[in-house]
Amino acid sequence: MDKLAIIGGRPLYGTIPISGAKNSALKVMAAALLTDEKLTLTNVPRLADVDMLMRLLEQHGTTTEFDGSTLSLHAKTISSTEAPYDLVRKMRASFNVLGPLLAREGKAKVSLPGGCAIGARPVDLHLKMLTAMGAKIELDEGYVFAEAPDGLHGADIAFPFVSVGATEHTMLAATLAKGETTIENAAREPEIADLADCLNAMGAKITGAGRSTITIEGVDRLHGAEHAVLPDRIETGAYIMAVGATGGELTLTGTRSDLLGAAWSVLEEIGLYVEDLDNGLRVKRNGERYKAVDIITQPFPGFPTDLQAQFMALMATADGVSKIKETIFENRFMHAPELSRMGAKISVDGQTATVRGVERLKGAPVMATDLRASMSLVIAGLAAEGQTMVNRVYHLDRGFERLEEKLQACGALIERVKE
Repeated sequence: MDKLAIIGGRPLYGTIPISGAKNSALKVMAAALLTDEKLTLTNVPRLADVDMLMRLLEQHGTTTEFDGSTLSLHAKTISSTEAPYDLVRKMRASFNVLGPLLAREGKAKVSLPGGCAIGARPVDLHLKMLTAMGAKIELDEGYVFAEAPDGLHGADIAFPFVSVGATEHTMLAATLAKGETTIENAAREPEIADLADCLNAMGAKITGAGRSTITIEGVDRLHGAEHAVLPDRIETGAYIMAVGATGGELTLTGTRSDLLGAAWSVLEEIGLYVEDLDNGLRVKRNGERYKAVDIITQPFPGFPTDLQAQFMALMATADGVSKIKETIFENRFMHAPELSRMGAKISVDGQTATVRGVERLKGAPVMATDLRASMSLVIAGLAAEGQTMVNRVYHLDRGFERLEEKLQACGALIERVKE
């Protein structure tokens, strides 16, 4: 199992190209199942999760070709409507093939999903949505058996709470449904609008993406298209926080400030200088110690839960006390004990963590527990005195493209150690 060895205490200077968003790429890839024509996606990151979903799509009969950051997908015929446990268990996003298979073929057998250990994240909303659209759903031995022999029909769907996954799944399924589907209390994340842009380029009729009400007018068929995946806002925020922790100055190319939502103002509030450029952002920190700030994770445009762990690593050496409240997922403070091994002063009470900033962290062996927690340990290691050894870096390979290479180019002493 690979590890990352980091010698900290060096500021970061240089340019980092921001990759396409993993959380968007996976959903637009699933859209390939909705048409018998080719879907070409550009700005696709080379990640373990992308590779896993490619294998699942190939299981359904999709031909794939990955050249650089361009991914071509062609599901001319669906050879299988079953998504087996071995291909679905490692990644929740795999579950979103259920709606497209059901919409196109009238049936599907899909394993219940797995993924990072940061809470239950049940699929109840997904199944209720499909039931409202006319599907017959049965659960048996860890699989969802779904049928809609006469096709799906439009429905009025009101989610009891905001769910990115359920919003995206509804959009995918409703494109080929008969009639109009309305989603109330829809998620507003940038990835929602990106999926709508891709589906509309394929001939779908979706309005309202990015707002709390989305309307999908079903069409008879979708066609091929080309779509560029939007920049990864979580990678963007993580590298901004890395500069905050280490000092220095970075130019982040191919990204935008509007993708960060409330995180943008929080990063400015703590004392970082972040500037919009024509094709990216510039971030720098002077030699002064930045100040502690409180945050509450919320659906977009609030502070994203996927940046909470990285922000905690940043607050570990801030001037003052920070309170971090997690409202999206339970069990998402598992990185706190690992940061404490490096000298951070963190106490957790339920869904609130209190971080008392120290002047410096010290390198230590630590263990990653999930994707975003892994990056928090990298940020802490970059700022710490001495060597940090981050174990279980396979989590990082799921969501951060060429991490070591990008950081090495900016002066970081980081390398992958193979066992």
